[in-house]
Amino acid sequence: MRALLEEADVKGLNAEDIPPMFREVAERGWSTSPSGARILTDLRLPARAYYDRLEEETTVNGRGMTDYDLPAAADERPPLLLRRCLAYVCACLDKAQEEFGDSLVKAYVSLSFADTEDALLTSNVTFCTPLPDVHPYISDLESVENSAVAEISLKDCVLWS
Repeated sequence: MRALLEEADVKGLNAEDIPPMFREVAERGWSTSPSGARILTDLRLPARAYYDRLEEETTVNGRGMTDYDLPAAADERPPLLLRRCLAYVCACLDKAQEEFGDSLVKAYVSLSFADTEDALLTSNVTFCTPLPDVHPYISDLESVENSAVAEISLKDCVLWS
């Protein structure tokens, strides 16, 4: 992921980089569930039991990024998909800071090849809040295989605005 971030044009991220449905999710912001989980308001699911707040946050907040409209070409697709994901992440993290008054929420962006004949590059974005009593969402990013993963904080977004 580090190489992708270094190569991609991610300066000047803005709302226009975000697909409309995801833009609406970011604009409507965050809320807190009865368990204290920080969740994107528009992504709330019907009440159900979760193992812990981490599972609730990553399950509710996690989505595959819209990519059907992106080119399939291996040299064109990655930077466009990454830019789209990062713009969404930064918009959501900015709203999280507004809602919660801190920058504790972290985003996780993963890029991997679909297990299909075309093997197109796809992505997933989720958000969670590190908690002292819960294991990290991904404890060793560098050891993840078959996918490029980045943990992103609001501080990282400043570099791309």
